[in-house]
Amino acid sequence: MIKRIFSKRVTCTLSGLAGFLTLSAVEAPPVKQVNIVLIYIDDMGYGDLGITGASGYQTPNLDRMARDGIFFSRYYSPQAVCSASRAGLLTGCYPNRVGISGALFPRAKTGLSPEEETIADILKKRNYKTLAVGKWHLGDHPTMMPTAQGFDEYLGIPYSNDMWPFNNNNTRATPETNKTRASLPELPLYHNLEVVREFKSIQDQEAITTLYTEKAVQFLKDNRKQPFFLYLAHNLPHVPLAVSEKFKGKSRQGMYGDVMMEIDWSVGQVLQTLKELKLEEKTLVIFTSDNGPWLNFGNHAGTTGGLREGKGCSFEGGQRVPCLMRWKGVIPEGITCSRLVCGLDILPTIAEVTGAPLPEKKIDGVSILPLMKGDPDASPRKAFWYYYRKNNLEAVTNGDWKLVFPHPGRTYEGFMPGNNAESGKVNENFNFPGGLYDLRRDPGERYNVAELYPEIVKELEKIGNDAREELGDDLTSQPGKARRPAGVAL
Repeated sequence: MIKRIFSKRVTCTLSGLAGFLTLSAVEAPPVKQVNIVLIYIDDMGYGDLGITGASGYQTPNLDRMARDGIFFSRYYSPQAVCSASRAGLLTGCYPNRVGISGALFPRAKTGLSPEEETIADILKKRNYKTLAVGKWHLGDHPTMMPTAQGFDEYLGIPYSNDMWPFNNNNTRATPETNKTRASLPELPLYHNLEVVREFKSIQDQEAITTLYTEKAVQFLKDNRKQPFFLYLAHNLPHVPLAVSEKFKGKSRQGMYGDVMMEIDWSVGQVLQTLKELKLEEKTLVIFTSDNGPWLNFGNHAGTTGGLREGKGCSFEGGQRVPCLMRWKGVIPEGITCSRLVCGLDILPTIAEVTGAPLPEKKIDGVSILPLMKGDPDASPRKAFWYYYRKNNLEAVTNGDWKLVFPHPGRTYEGFMPGNNAESGKVNENFNFPGGLYDLRRDPGERYNVAELYPEIVKELEKIGNDAREELGDDLTSQPGKARRPAGVAL
């Protein structure tokens, strides 16, 4: 577990352990207007920030955001892959509860159902102005795009920036070199439901981060006098990497470091704008990643900071990512909290701080506002279910302990990673035997201690059985009783 010392510090311990505070919890004053800025990064790993040990580049704005607020060191993305993770974040539901799995391709016939309520939907009930900027990846059919999911406006690429007819070396794909890519459309930039530009080379993508940032900053300026929700979802640092001239060659880590420095700059622009508009005490800013790094891309991928495996895996490196929150005057400065939290908890937390109603249908998130205020005794989340593929329950945790079930899954271990945008090999169906891991002592999940703690195994197996009863499990052929269908393009 990574420990950080800030100017002031509050440490929350894992469930079941004693906590201590060096700064009294701060009660939130009455706030008439609470704006929300949610920044979501693509494929950034646990070790990719300065505060978590990034090497060869700096992230001063994000590090300052941590010093000014809270760093959740035990935060999990809803799932270890793009579309599913975003579905969980925006709805507060396990992705398989709302019918989303994997990464949706262009022209997909399914997506997030308009019947589900997103963060934007519930905030619209409080008369918030809402904008989505960047990667959507929850369906590119008009009935599934952001403007059908509570957002007043959208500017961005509706899926991953590698879903286009080009190989990783920037040559156009052919049926002989890559049949799947050759069938994809040009990479579109949408404004609402209209394609306003097509990206036809990696050089075209170099302006994406700046474009998104400028749109986000203008939105803040235009809506300073009314409550707003800005969802800024950068396409990067997902491959293929692209960076503007102002950051090209600036890091000692190559292209990946350059891209991270530009993302840090983007966050700095947002924070500086809030300061200039005197909105820092009226705005909750959240920064996190959709999943861990795509490790087979080598020097064009991030780092897990020593956690096991990466994107597409239910081991810690796939889903445990940094989460930072800042809200001047409400969140005490310099908190490091190691309580169990996840992306499902963002929606109910936003609902509580804004007074917005929770969705009418069942959700899986819980409000973590007490943790944000520095309450050492708070432990709102008791467990987390690691689902992957269509509906495989691969592991469960109660915070201290993690039980991994036997399952076929992706492994990067034992394979040489790629280099300079080329992909290395992975095994997509390695038969993991499962095991019990003490995450407090062994966050790298190297030592199976199931034989030493049979009572813990039994406790976690009950958590797994509860998950299977609720959402099912393809690995044990259980359907579950509470899954809802995805949206279907008409």
